[in-house]
Amino acid sequence: MNFDFSEEEQQIKSQARRLLADRALHPMVRRLLDGGESSAADALWREVAALGWPATMLPEEHGGLDLGGTALCAIAEEIGRACAPLPMFPSIYLAAEAVRLFGSDHLRDGWLPKLAAGETIGTAMLGGSTSLQIADDHLNGRVSPVAYGLSAGLGIFLAREQDGASSLIACDCGHTGVRRHPVVTIDLSVPHAAMAFDMVPVERLGAAGGGKIAAARLQAGAAVLLAFEQLGGADACLDMALAYAKQRRSFGRLIGSYQAIKHRLVEMYVKNELARSHAYYAAWALCVDGPELERAAASARVSATEAFEFAASENLHVHGGMGFTWEADPHLYYRRARLLSHTLGPVSAWQRRLAAALGREHSAGGQVACKEMSVPVFN
Repeated sequence: MNFDFSEEEQQIKSQARRLLADRALHPMVRRLLDGGESSAADALWREVAALGWPATMLPEEHGGLDLGGTALCAIAEEIGRACAPLPMFPSIYLAAEAVRLFGSDHLRDGWLPKLAAGETIGTAMLGGSTSLQIADDHLNGRVSPVAYGLSAGLGIFLAREQDGASSLIACDCGHTGVRRHPVVTIDLSVPHAAMAFDMVPVERLGAAGGGKIAAARLQAGAAVLLAFEQLGGADACLDMALAYAKQRRSFGRLIGSYQAIKHRLVEMYVKNELARSHAYYAAWALCVDGPELERAAASARVSATEAFEFAASENLHVHGGMGFTWEADPHLYYRRARLLSHTLGPVSAWQRRLAAALGREHSAGGQVACKEMSVPVFN
């Protein structure tokens, strides 16, 4: 079985890499971290939306390209490699997928074309710090931190019904009952917000009370795509560290000739390749949307998170004191690695999900049992 990208997907991947490399994104990211305005990032989003990136996996009848999950994985890897400040995770990996998989025809017709065209940004919170309650088809409560919550037009949330069950809901974030303010995180190039809701009309996605099962499926799909972003970032850190080791001299020798540096680079490479194997298998599981997805997504999430965090940290160390300065680029990836390590919940939660999935398979005699998960969902 061949888990590699197809020729068409390789072309999409190459085009995405060239475009993001040509845009010199690191100065843009640094300006965002320094509190600068986001017009350049907004222009980049409009450009990639015109190229169809948000529409990649969405159906043609709703403005999408219907190219499949693996094509979007290829794009996600290049977004991670470039450390691009794009709202693909909350808007496409989560919000658009929630509407596509669980939304009514009315929701699909109303929101998917806008999300596919990049005209509207979606956001989602499927756990975390939330006190959201549903009463008479209206949403009340607070949630934080929400990625791109300041600019989102569509919100997808997990909220509690009056009987205590959780439901997945969609709401218009432009409603007058929505209040939001910025929240500071380690990576300000990915803006977050605290959001408060006061009698905001909602529409349920799927059956009332079935929110946890729906949220778990959404998280699994998003974890696969996020793993590719992390893989791309980890590869960028390895390339950056290797290039520096080949040109930096210490005591009359290239630092790449020292065994300690060689060992760091080799460890980065091994972890990256392990993450790549898990990510490619998870991309296949996402494409077929089979019972393997939960296990494959969890293993990809764990492996990619560990690889990116390790590569980002070691890249700093290889650069020495220079790597810790604001002007150097390693800290851009370190910040992104730390942020993504907690996006969709900490890696420990995904380790528990992986263990639970393996346990279900073992108890079913090697066959995946489709049962409700007993582990919590996060965002």
